[in-house]
Amino acid sequence: MNPVREALAGFGTLLRGLGIVLRKPRLFFLGALPALITSLLFLAALITLFLNLEDLVAWATPFAADWDTTWRGLVRGALALGLLVGSILVMVVAFTTVTLTLGAPIYDRIAEMVEEELGEVPEAAEESLMASIVRALRQSVGMVLVSLVVTVGAFLLGLIPLLGWLLGPVLTAVMGGWLLGIELTASSFDRRGMFRIRDRRRHMGRHRWRVLGFAIPTYFLLAIPFVAVAVFPAATAGGTILARELLPEGAET
Repeated sequence: MNPVREALAGFGTLLRGLGIVLRKPRLFFLGALPALITSLLFLAALITLFLNLEDLVAWATPFAADWDTTWRGLVRGALALGLLVGSILVMVVAFTTVTLTLGAPIYDRIAEMVEEELGEVPEAAEESLMASIVRALRQSVGMVLVSLVVTVGAFLLGLIPLLGWLLGPVLTAVMGGWLLGIELTASSFDRRGMFRIRDRRRHMGRHRWRVLGFAIPTYFLLAIPFVAVAVFPAATAGGTILARELLPEGAET
């Protein structure tokens, strides 16, 4: 299995997904809406935090109220910077998961439309609404936590001179792309009764280069502010195509 050919084939699924949703402009704009809503919500939260940052830091450090002005300013300034940077980090990491959760009905419809266009649509596996909600919440929280660990680890690795400067971004791209692939293939796997993340990981692992060829470029595109709004519908369609390539029709857990 040629890694370069597999990676190019993976990137091709993103382009194929883009082609499908562009042929259906209404669905494309619907698919962009959840990403736009998430962007606006995060922006509003960040502005609110910034406007109230001084009061929040003062509330969190009452012990420094009687300190010398210089030391109090240093401590509270460091805490304010940490809160701001930390909040931005969480928003960046959580953006994809929150968007997919908010737009679940729309992205499920895009995935279903892609399945119909490609033919041989499997009948959706049965799962109660409550079980589906609980599972989705549990998996979403888990994905965000894992993403945070990877991001923080890559940041710390990046502090190492020379070697870290190279390995940090590579780790972020590979792991971030892999986690994104897990999320974007979820709908097709769920439709086939494969509700566990380990099911996706197992099948993705058999075509690792194809998955990364799709997921890494998508990861970088989704990291660009407002570009993500347009990329999300194509990424959802591409993830559905990728899942069908990874998982032969009729396969079961």
